[in-house]
Amino acid sequence: MFRKVILALVLALALAAPAAHATVRLPQLVGSHMVLQRDKPLPIWGWAAPGEKVSVTFRDKTYAATAPDADGRWQATLPATPAGGPYTLTIKGENTLVLEDVLLGDVWLAAGQSNMEFPVKDLPTGYFQPVVNADQEIAAANFPKIRLFKISQAMAYHPASDVKSTGWLVCSPATVAQFSAVAYFFGRDIFQRYQVPIGLISSCWGGTSAEAWTSAEGLRALPDFSTRAADVAQRTTKLTDDDQAFRQRQRAALTSQKIDKGYPPGGKAWAAADFDASAWPEMALPSYWETTPALKGYDGVVWFRKEIDLPVAAAGQPLTLSLGRINDTDSTWFNGVKVGSTDGYNKDRRYAVPAALVRAGRNVVAVRVVDLGSNGGISGEPATLSLTGPGRTLSLAGSWHYQVGLDPKDWPVSPFPGGAQNTPTVLFNSMVAPLIPFALKGVIWYQGENNTGRAEQYRTLFPALITDWRKRWGAPELPFLFVQLANFLPAVPEPGPSTWAELREAQAQALVLPRTGMATAIDIGETDDIHPHNKQEVGRRLALAARHIVYGEKALVHSGPTYAGMAAKGAEVRLRFKHVGGGLVAPNGKLLQGFAVAGADQKFHWATARLMGNEVMVQSADVKTPVAVRYNWANNPNGNLYNKDGLPAVPFRTDSWPGITVGVK
Repeated sequence: MFRKVILALVLALALAAPAAHATVRLPQLVGSHMVLQRDKPLPIWGWAAPGEKVSVTFRDKTYAATAPDADGRWQATLPATPAGGPYTLTIKGENTLVLEDVLLGDVWLAAGQSNMEFPVKDLPTGYFQPVVNADQEIAAANFPKIRLFKISQAMAYHPASDVKSTGWLVCSPATVAQFSAVAYFFGRDIFQRYQVPIGLISSCWGGTSAEAWTSAEGLRALPDFSTRAADVAQRTTKLTDDDQAFRQRQRAALTSQKIDKGYPPGGKAWAAADFDASAWPEMALPSYWETTPALKGYDGVVWFRKEIDLPVAAAGQPLTLSLGRINDTDSTWFNGVKVGSTDGYNKDRRYAVPAALVRAGRNVVAVRVVDLGSNGGISGEPATLSLTGPGRTLSLAGSWHYQVGLDPKDWPVSPFPGGAQNTPTVLFNSMVAPLIPFALKGVIWYQGENNTGRAEQYRTLFPALITDWRKRWGAPELPFLFVQLANFLPAVPEPGPSTWAELREAQAQALVLPRTGMATAIDIGETDDIHPHNKQEVGRRLALAARHIVYGEKALVHSGPTYAGMAAKGAEVRLRFKHVGGGLVAPNGKLLQGFAVAGADQKFHWATARLMGNEVMVQSADVKTPVAVRYNWANNPNGNLYNKDGLPAVPFRTDSWPGITVGVK
C-alpha cells in the first residue's frame, strides 16, 4: 500500500513537471487577432526560462528563436509575407501557445495627446464629446479585417518590457466606440482604398508634451532636456510610487483647514452667507484661472463667490445649481450651507438646493475649487453655469469674485514640474519602447497643444522625436504622418502674435525630414473646444498623405496650397504656391480672407487679397511698401484659401520677426 502511494506521488510529480516549467509567455502586442506587417521580416518575441528552447511555427514552417538572454527574452524572425490570412501562429517551449486569427496587412501606430486619444464615442465617462454622427459611425463599423489595439496609460523611469492592454480586438460596433477616432477613420479609409487588413495601435495620453514621448537617447543632444532625461534614467525608485507619495502630500495640504485662508481661525468662513467678498478681485467664468495673470501657473485652492438677487416668487422654491465641469475638485455652498462636492475634472456638477435655503433678494453661491495640476477653475460651457427653478433659469456665467485660499509656500513642491506624465522620457519608456521591434507600416501623430508657447524649442524637439523613433525601430525612413494644430480660442480683431501659429509653423518645418507628411486642420477646429469633433476629416487628410507618401499615389493631391515664394512690386505682393492641385479657390466665391502685410516697421495690417490664376495678390492701404506677408497667422484665423481639391492652404509667414506689434487702423 505504501509503495502504491509513493508511486502515485512520483507519477503526479512527473505529470506536473512540464506545467511547472511552462515559462514561455508573450507580450500583450503578440496575440490572437493581431495584424502583422506584410512584406517585411517579422520579429516575434517573448520570455522563457534560461536555456529553454523556443520555436515559432507559422504557415507550416518552424523557426527557431534565439536562446533566452539573462532577462529571459527570446526572439524569432519570420520571413516577409504578403497580405492575407487568417493564420494560426504557434509558439512552443516547455509549454505551447496558439494564436488564432492572425492577419497580414499594414500596421499603423497612432500616438499623441488628447486629440489622438479622442474616441469615436466616450463611454461611460463622457469627458470627450462624440464625433460627428457618432452613432451612425459606430453602427457602420463592421470591418473585421481592421484590428484595434489600445494601450493603457502608464509611466516609467526606465523602458518597460510590456504594455497594458485588453489585447487585439476585431473592429465592430461593439469595439470601436472607445477607440481613437482619428486612428479608426484613418485606418478605415486606407482599408477601403487598398482592401488589405489594417492593424491600429493606439498609444495616447491627453495633455502630454513631446519630450515625454522621446527616449533618453533621443533627448541627449537637446540642451533643454538632456540633463533632466539623464536624471530620470538614474532613478532607482518607481515613478508610480514617487507620484503617489506626492499626491498624498497634496491631499494632506488640500484637506487641512489650518492652512486654507478660507477657514480663518476665529473668523468668518469664506463660505458663510454673510461674508463680505466685495473687495475680492473678479474673474469672468467659465474659464481656466490660469488665463488671469495673477494666477498663471498656480495650483492649489481658489474660492469663488457670486451674489444673486432672486424675486419674491422664488423664495421657498427648490433650485438646481449647475456648475458644469470643474478642474479638479469642488465643494459648493448655497447661502452658507454645503449642497455638494465632486471629485473629478470630467464630471458635470449639478446640485439640488433645498427650498428652505432659497430666499427673496440676496443669495450667495460659494465654490471652493481644488486644482492638483495643469489648468484649474470652473471651465465648462457658459450654458452649463445656471440656477434653475420652476419656470425660470438664471445664468451664472459672467463675473465672479475670487480669492486664493492656499498660499503657494504651503503647497508641496512637485518632483514632476508639469505633471508626472510630462516628465521627459516617461511615456516613451512605458507606452512606446515595449512595442519595439514590432514591424510597422508607419506612424500617425497628433500632438502639440501641450507644447504651445514653446515653438522655438519644438522646432528641434519634434524632429528629434521622429528621428528617435526611427532609430529605435531601425528604420531610418519609417513613415511619420502628423496633424497640424487646428484652430482654437477666440478670434482676435487685429493681426498679431500667436503661440498657436508659431507651433503650427514648427510642426510644418519637420516636413524637411524624408517620408513625413502633414494633415492641415486649420479649418475644422472649434473656438471653445480644444477637441474638434470632425475627426472623420482629420483621418481622411492623414489618409491622403499616406496614399501619396507611403502607398505611392504620386499624382494624388494630398496637401493644401503651401507657400512657395513672394515678389513685391510697389504696394502689392504676389504670392506663389505649391500643391495647388486643380487650382486655387475661395469656396463659394467669397472674398479671400486671412492675409496681413507689414512694412519695414514690422507692424501688420489686414490685407485685401485676390486670386490671379494660381497666385494670390495682396495689398493694404495702410502699408505703402510691404516687405512681409502672413496668412492665417492666429490662434483661430478665418482664412479661406483652398485648392479645388478641397484642402486648405497651410498657414505661413514670410518673415521671422520676433515680438511683432499690432497694426491699428
